[in-house]
Amino acid sequence: MPGTPHPSTAATIIVIGIGADGWSGLSDESRHHVSRASVVLGGPRHLALLPEVAGQRRLPWPRPLRAGLRELLAGLEGAVVALASGDPMVSGIGSTLVDALGPDRVVVVPAVSSVALARAEMRWPAESHATVSVVGRDVSLVRRQLAPGRRILVLSADEHTPFQVARLLVDAGYARSLVTVLGDLGSERSTVVGPRAAAGLVDDHGDLPRLNVVAVDCVGPHLGGWVAGLPDDAFEHDGQLTKRDLRASALARIAPAPGEHLWDVGAGAGSVAIEWMRADPTCTATAVEADAERVARITRNASRLGVPGLQVVHGTAPEALAGLPAPDAVFVGGGATRAGVVDSAMAALRPGGRLVVHGVTLETERLLAVLYAEHGGELTRLGVESVAPIGSFTGWAPARTVTQWALMR
Repeated sequence: MPGTPHPSTAATIIVIGIGADGWSGLSDESRHHVSRASVVLGGPRHLALLPEVAGQRRLPWPRPLRAGLRELLAGLEGAVVALASGDPMVSGIGSTLVDALGPDRVVVVPAVSSVALARAEMRWPAESHATVSVVGRDVSLVRRQLAPGRRILVLSADEHTPFQVARLLVDAGYARSLVTVLGDLGSERSTVVGPRAAAGLVDDHGDLPRLNVVAVDCVGPHLGGWVAGLPDDAFEHDGQLTKRDLRASALARIAPAPGEHLWDVGAGAGSVAIEWMRADPTCTATAVEADAERVARITRNASRLGVPGLQVVHGTAPEALAGLPAPDAVFVGGGATRAGVVDSAMAALRPGGRLVVHGVTLETERLLAVLYAEHGGELTRLGVESVAPIGSFTGWAPARTVTQWALMR
């Protein structure tokens, strides 16, 4: 039977999906696992849904979860069951336990997920919407999904999340978006609030169920897609910004792919790292910047553009690069002539990694010519001209020419 442990996995933790309907909604298989368990782990709400079992220990998850999880699990003996909401592998504890223990130590018995229940309530086909979890995460993640006509299911952290989502929509120019709050799905207490315009929900502090999913029908302006080249004015900056056309060229060469990590060295406004992370939700990045004001600005830009998970390091390369997660790609937008910066980036790259370095000074250009001669790759000069007034006429205004060196390991 799928989900049933076999003899070679005797030390497994069995993760049981449980819905808002509690014990009555569990399958016979799930009830059997819970009833025979020596220890049951779960949130207080989940544990309260179970009937008493003589001699059984019931332990809540530690807080913070990941920091205390290994210690908690190390002290457990006998049959262990962990409870999770719905499908444990949909932004749930099942994924966390697999990461902590490995797939051979975890067996998953899912229930119907809150995503499936919400989709059924809204009559939204699976392929017609995005799903964003803000459980233990920044609600700004929703911003990446905003587009005219887009549908989004937001997995809420608590009863405050719908109001936070509404405020985010209003701030992003999506005040007319329709918001529906689906509470306690799958139980006799299930509720549906809405649809209501986001603007009307912001100041409504009425009671909502703690367990809820927020459905959003987006109505608003085009804010920029996931293909590289957001407008320069999408970023707060002090002039230290990799401009749109140059940024698009650099990103085409560092080529973000799902699950990969980027170093953005001399990040300025963080535009390259931010667009890298916008390319796919599993892309991660570290922005390294020496100026404290720019560090704060990068953080604000990341949140406003829907990638609040961007790691920002305040420091100077190459020293600040020590100990960072190994990169699949590196972009050096400033400071390439500083001793050790390019060498450290090249040494850190994973096999198949990509490196792009930009320079506007003669000193950097000479360095890039040497690197090209030694290592090959691609050396390009990029000149961009934009229309601007010349008195009462109009003409082309050239920006500084940028030398770009790109290399694949």
